Amino acid sequence: QVQLVESGGGLVQAGGSLGLSCAASGIIFSFYSMGWYRQAPGKQRELVAAITSSGSTDYADSVKGRFTISRDNAKNTVYLQMNSLKPEDTAVYYCRAYDRATIWGQGTQVTVSS
Repeated sequence: QVQLVESGGGLVQAGGSLGLSCAASGIIFSFYSMGWYRQAPGKQRELVAAITSSGSTDYADSVKGRFTISRDNAKNTVYLQMNSLKPEDTAVYYCRAYDRATIWGQGTQVTVSS
């Protein structure tokens, strides 16, 4: 079964840290680029960070220097380490795998209190 399962969301105070994980199954994980997206209430889904199959990374300007994306191909998992969190980082965070096909996870809620 092809699926992505996110974990690690929760409630944190501003300035705190959270780590998200996204475990893939049913795909040749190493072939896929992976991305983390987020969607806040009333807003469009936006790209937060991405990592290619070769390990190149890209970040939204709003999270540069605070968030780090990484992947472990042996574990079929992509990670998002989020530091210095702000209330505006509050959103549902989604994992996406993309190559010839696109696969989305179900999302995990991140809430940052002020």
